Amino acid sequence: MKILLAVDGSPYTKRMLAYLAAHDEWLGPHHQYTLVHAVPLVPPRAAAVLDKATLKSYYDDSAEKVFKPLRSFFARQGLSATCLGKTGPAADTIAAIAAKGYDLIVMGSHGHGALARLVLGSVASQVLAQTKVPVLLVR
Repeated sequence: MKILLAVDGSPYTKRMLAYLAAHDEWLGPHHQYTLVHAVPLVPPRAAAVLDKATLKSYYDDSAEKVFKPLRSFFARQGLSATCLGKTGPAADTIAAIAAKGYDLIVMGSHGHGALARLVLGSVASQVLAQTKVPVLLVR
């Protein structure tokens, strides 16, 4: 099974990984894992004054801060995972990548109530609305 893990380096990502580690059906050598992290875009006015190399370095460094501990987690499990650092809105990025042949999206959720989701929105809610791929939310 091709599994897309949406990660952001938060405690919710750690909780998601702990859940996966506790359930053999989700974590094992019979699955193919891809970690995706969407780095928010630098505001256009700021990006306009930065050279492309500096901007790319910022995006790469931001993604690597998230991926480094996750690589260690997968190495301890004896598994490998592909890391994709993308720029842009998280929900759009996750849904677009999932549409490229993934069987499952796994992501941590903050677990906000209905009112908070209505006011603030939620990456998890947006992903659910944008994709036909099954989503496993871990709270």
